[in-house]
Amino acid sequence: MNSQSTVTLENSEKFQMVAKTFQGLEEVLRDELIQLGAENVEVGNRMVQFEGDLAVMYKANICCRTALRILKPIVKFSASNPDELYDAVREIEWEKYMTPDSTFSIDSTVSSAEFTHSKFVTYRVKDGIVDHFNDICGRRPSIRLQGADIQLNVHISENRVTISLDSSGEPLSKRGYKVENTEAPINEVLAAGIIMLSGWKGDCDFVDPMCGSGTFLTEAALIAANINPGIYREKFAFETWENFDAELFEEIYNDDSAEREFAYKIYGGDIDPEAVKIARKNVKSAKVENMVEVKCQSIEDWTDNAPEGVLVTNPPYGQRINPTNMTAQALYKTIGTCLKKNFEGWNAWIIGLEDGFMKDIGLKPSMKYPLLNGGLECTLNEYVMFSGAYNDFRADGGVVKHSANKTDTPKVRRMSDKEWEDDAKHYDGKSRKKDANKGDRQRRNGNEKQRIYGNEAPGRYNEDKPHRFDDDKPRRFNDDKPRRFDNDKPRRFNDDKPRRFDNDKPRRFNDDKPRRFDNDKPRRFNDDKPRRFDNDKPRRFNNEKPGNYNEPRSISNKGPKLTNYTETKAPGKMRSRKNFKNSFYQDDDE
Repeated sequence: MNSQSTVTLENSEKFQMVAKTFQGLEEVLRDELIQLGAENVEVGNRMVQFEGDLAVMYKANICCRTALRILKPIVKFSASNPDELYDAVREIEWEKYMTPDSTFSIDSTVSSAEFTHSKFVTYRVKDGIVDHFNDICGRRPSIRLQGADIQLNVHISENRVTISLDSSGEPLSKRGYKVENTEAPINEVLAAGIIMLSGWKGDCDFVDPMCGSGTFLTEAALIAANINPGIYREKFAFETWENFDAELFEEIYNDDSAEREFAYKIYGGDIDPEAVKIARKNVKSAKVENMVEVKCQSIEDWTDNAPEGVLVTNPPYGQRINPTNMTAQALYKTIGTCLKKNFEGWNAWIIGLEDGFMKDIGLKPSMKYPLLNGGLECTLNEYVMFSGAYNDFRADGGVVKHSANKTDTPKVRRMSDKEWEDDAKHYDGKSRKKDANKGDRQRRNGNEKQRIYGNEAPGRYNEDKPHRFDDDKPRRFNDDKPRRFDNDKPRRFNDDKPRRFDNDKPRRFNDDKPRRFDNDKPRRFNDDKPRRFDNDKPRRFNNEKPGNYNEPRSISNKGPKLTNYTETKAPGKMRSRKNFKNSFYQDDDE
């Protein structure tokens, strides 16, 4: 089994945390954290900073719908170049967080003129950690691509470095209920955030007429019944920490007291039969099939709808995937026509490219939210559907704009240098403004191992330090002495002498003599005798001991294994939960 890390915290001790999210969802996440009991909540750019104890950290991971990951900062310092970064990392007391038998991974994010390569930052942080352990105990922890005991997050803004423990592990958007995906699915966190921006809480019908793999449908069901999205996950990174309180975690995980009945219906549809099949699988995997109905039909066929409801959809953008049997422009015109004709009394929320085909819908949006979807700049538009002319609607007291609900992009004030240094002192009990010459002395004394990082190592020969060939000593081949091949003697194969294979003698295998395996004798392994590996004893590489044998081997990649979250896995069986009130959680007997 993996070695347990040595992160220690008292259960009641409060500490600072950072919740990462998508641009445009910061205030939605802030409200979620406040409801969970977080304190000193501050909104930033794609993040929310807050304070709380272990219970708040567990709740944030299990209950937050719009958080991508929950980080616990452990050290802050300033660094102006990769060597200063290495020196500061090497002096951190890493034995507080891991042992030489632990495994760790590093995920780096940089926004700096000094640090332009996030991968190189990962290399230098890795070097500092392993050299720290080599200094104190002669052994080092190993890098591991997936399932590491400790997962570190490095964030650099200009010269300000924050290193955090990642309490989540895989991004929280990977809920665990997805069995299969269609092409270009919307992220679960973004889908939940859009539904929460719409204000829908299960108090009317919900429709996604272009549901794809059913992400909006499943997230809507979880919101309607107030089911925590984290109950489907197999594990969180904090479960490997030494201070992990299993009893407290199980209490939070099994708490279904806030769950509620859903009195309406969630409908989904898609013109692609394969997408409908995938959506049904995912809905069933999440155990919410009694709330969701999925059917194969085009958007023009949505004619029999309730008097009011909320429609949320993510139509094709014409970028990564194209709509079937029509142009994107024609599709968006069809969406506008169907909304006006078939969804009177509804509120429609559509996410699309900001400079795309949204204008072809032909309706005036009442709200616009700027969002990012997979790196694409998008806009989330709300359309309030009413009958007749707009002026008549207003005259009857109808309201289209809801400016009070609009979430502005948060304005983040950058700390002054003094504020940053004061804040850094709260981590590890001291400021990390180091002796500028200390790292140079270590390198001159040979205390830092020489490493080559390939083409991505910036400035290896760009600095003004003297290098090996900068002196004026004569080189080995600068003299005029004759070399081995400077004479005019004939070369070995320049003559016309016959060679070994130039004769016409028969070759070894050209005759018809019987060979070793030409007879019909039974082979060595044709009998039924038990072999060396026929027993059920565990093999050398079948265990889960940490170390290099558990890692994928790579000849070309000499650097550390970087965190990679692109792989989509089929979900495992959901954790066993106790005392459910809702029957749709129960496993099928079939």
